[in-house]
Amino acid sequence: MTTLNLYAAWVGVLLGIVVGAVQGLFFHRDGWLGGYASWRRRMVRLAHVSLFGLAFVNLAFWVTASSLELGGATVLPSWLFIFGAVTMPACCYLAAFRKGLRHLFVVPVGSVGLGTALLLLALVRA
Repeated sequence: MTTLNLYAAWVGVLLGIVVGAVQGLFFHRDGWLGGYASWRRRMVRLAHVSLFGLAFVNLAFWVTASSLELGGATVLPSWLFIFGAVTMPACCYLAAFRKGLRHLFVVPVGSVGLGTALLLLALVRA
């Protein structure tokens, strides 16, 4: 099961590179997405950073779960970390263009937070 987190990690890194390259084509424009401090531009930057950040969370989970024998205790955290890695950049892009959708951030944040808590619980029990 945890092998999916390894794939999710490297897909996240690749997407972070590609998205960063595409966005980088426009960063030189002062007014792009409303300017440097605009809501849209901040959310787009956050989406880019979240691809890398949650890729590393998935990689750290894979290393932890692979090096310790935690058994079935890793199944739910595994899915929660992957779900968070998919939904965080999606929420960032959605919120960039529909500010009211910022309330959706509870989904990826809750997913990664719960995954972390469950992993810590599994570690303590092991």
